[in-house]
Amino acid sequence: MGQVHFHTIGDVCDSKLEFGVIVAEFKDKWIFVRHRERDTWEIPGGHREKDENIDHTASRELFEETGAKKFIITPICDYSVTINNNTRFGRLFCSEIKELGELPNLEIEEIKLFNVLPENLTYPNIQKYLYEKVLLWKRQCE
Repeated sequence: MGQVHFHTIGDVCDSKLEFGVIVAEFKDKWIFVRHRERDTWEIPGGHREKDENIDHTASRELFEETGAKKFIITPICDYSVTINNNTRFGRLFCSEIKELGELPNLEIEEIKLFNVLPENLTYPNIQKYLYEKVLLWKRQCE
């Protein structure tokens, strides 16, 4: 299990941000991805590369994992996940994808559009909270 906490952007030291995670919409549906080595669904995202800006991480990962060619991406908040007294940090984004291209031949086997959070998640105790945080943010923006 993991404990997920949300933080205002800027409250977490930038150098501690390891992940960019992007809850993404395309044609009013949520995009989830399936890694080649798993049979579960994940929110697009991934690890920050050395000396990479975390916002660039999110844009790069969104393209690599979905094939998104045109999109609007917005940082929502930073988050932390604590498992066995080990805490790691990331930044959560929301994206509206305008155009999808071909899926790059990397670690993602397929993408799928969902109306709601799929039950078969790779990290259910983390992704559920990230997804819900973006839904709450979207409702507050309406």
